[in-house]
Amino acid sequence: REVRKTLSELRLERYDHVIDAQGLYKSAAIARLARGKTAGYAPDSAREPLAARLYSQRTSVPNDLHAIDRGRILFARTLGYEVPDTRPNYGLSKEDFPRARTPGEPYLVFNHASTWQSKAWPEAYWRELIGRAAVLDLQVLVPWGNAEEQEQANRLARGNDTVEVLPRMALRKLAGVLAHATAVVSVDTGLGHLTAAFGTPAVSIYGATDPSRTGTVGENQHHLRASFECSPCFSRLCTYSGAAEVTPACYATVSPDRVWGTLRHCIER
Repeated sequence: REVRKTLSELRLERYDHVIDAQGLYKSAAIARLARGKTAGYAPDSAREPLAARLYSQRTSVPNDLHAIDRGRILFARTLGYEVPDTRPNYGLSKEDFPRARTPGEPYLVFNHASTWQSKAWPEAYWRELIGRAAVLDLQVLVPWGNAEEQEQANRLARGNDTVEVLPRMALRKLAGVLAHATAVVSVDTGLGHLTAAFGTPAVSIYGATDPSRTGTVGENQHHLRASFECSPCFSRLCTYSGAAEVTPACYATVSPDRVWGTLRHCIER
């Protein structure tokens, strides 16, 4: 019933353009089901080349650009305007989102969860970082999105009075938490990009992925990239089979000391 209802709503309007900026089979299928001229990446540019068959207008975009730059080129060429060379403006204002704490009360947010196992910074490292924050008497808020992430959040909070596991909340309310934080530490995840959209100081950790392709873009953003023989692998699962201090192995080069040093700089500023 939900699928039928969604498709019915999708087809209520007729659009001048239906643009798929993902370049995936799923997103291309949704674009094709909507009523309007479909546009997307050409086969040499789409993440899943066969998706391009579902577009009536195809655009070739260099694959070595950041995802935001690729999207800007796609939209500009589809709609017929000059590609902007300015820093992205996300159109978000912190004042439009509710605060999680009273003004002036400092807190950190640790975005520990990701759908990719290969993006997961080791749990022991998170606990060590929490200990560093506790020395400065800084509250750490930990969000989660599913049962597995909630379990990990509870483990991080166990025995740490300075950690608060947030309740499950709507994205708009969680956006307010990120917007007004003193600083945020995040793996490569959507909440990291939402943090950047507000300009909240943030430290983002990259191992399996490349910040030059999908890194956060905004004010006060700091990228810490693993330096390892198979990084970035762009794989959902870590397949490294050699000796390693942690899993995934590449994150041994992004130690808690390294993250804390950058985070401390954000806090002091």
